[in-house]
Formats: sequence, C-alpha cells, structure tokens
Amino acid sequence: MIILGVDPGTIKCGYGIIEKDKSGKYSLIDSGVINLGSISTIPDKLEIICSRLKDLIKKHRPDEFAIETAFYGKNVQSALKIGLARGAAIVAAKQQKLNVSEYSPREIKKAVTGNGAASKEQVAYMAKTILTLKNTELKLDETDALGVALCHSFRFKHEGAKSKSWKSFIANNPERILQ
Repeated sequence: MIILGVDPGTIKCGYGIIEKDKSGKYSLIDSGVINLGSISTIPDKLEIICSRLKDLIKKHRPDEFAIETAFYGKNVQSALKIGLARGAAIVAAKQQKLNVSEYSPREIKKAVTGNGAASKEQVAYMAKTILTLKNTELKLDETDALGVALCHSFRFKHEGAKSKSWKSFIANNPERILQ
C-alpha cells in the first residue's frame, strides 16, 4: 500500500509518500516541502499546491491520501490560510480519484509517538525510526507529512479492530516495536 501524507501550509506544504509492504515493513518513496514563501498571492499558492500534489500523485500512484486537519490556534488568519491549503490539497487528491482521510495533529502525534502532545522533533525521530532513515536529513514539514501517512497506515490497518491486550497489540503491530 502506498500512502501520500500532507502537512498543509501556505508558506511550506510538506508531503511524504510511504509504502508498506505485505510483511509490514515501511519504506520512504518520496518526501519534500513545497516552498511557497516567495509567492505573493494566496490564489497562486493554492494553484501551486494543487498542481504539485497532482504531479506527485500521477508519478507515484498512491493508494491512499491522508491530510492533517485544520486546528484553531491563537491566530485566526493562520488557521484560515491552512484551511485554504488543505482545500487545494484535497482537490488535487479528489481530481485524481483518491479517497481523503483526515487526522488531527493530536491523533497523528499519538499514533506515531504514543503521546498526543509530542513535539515536532519527537514525531520526526519516530517517523525516521519507523522508516529506517536515522541518518537522513529531513525538514520538520516533511516528517510531519510522513507522520500523517504513518498515522493513516496504522488507523487503516486496524479500522474497526482493537487490541484487547498489550500482547495482542504487539502481535498485530511488530513494526511498532523499537529494538
């Protein structure tokens, strides 16, 4: 299964494409940041986000698309702009006939690190560990997007199925055990 995860933004939009093989091993296919800081208008930024993500979808043919939901912080303008970037990304996915799954920042952090209040650095560490990229330099926007993709993979795998004990959780999730 190939999953495209997106960390939306109108200055930096992170993306991460991962693959989970039949044995449960994860690998990185592609990741990066769409830098939009030099683009002056929101419509131009949204067009670039949509276009770049459509190109990535056509190139890598993901089976699944996952995106971080908008959250309300102290700055309403930032939340609105993130919502616009989310919209452009979702349109790109839907135009390429992908289903869209959405996850809150807390849900992503909890899925990847076990702590819903984890820092970006903790998400980055765990994403790199799960994908065996320990010595690879990645930007936080990339690792956030990889976290979205990993969260979707974990949720997708167990949709409707809950582990009844730690033993069954470990048996069902061998890739989550750090050695």
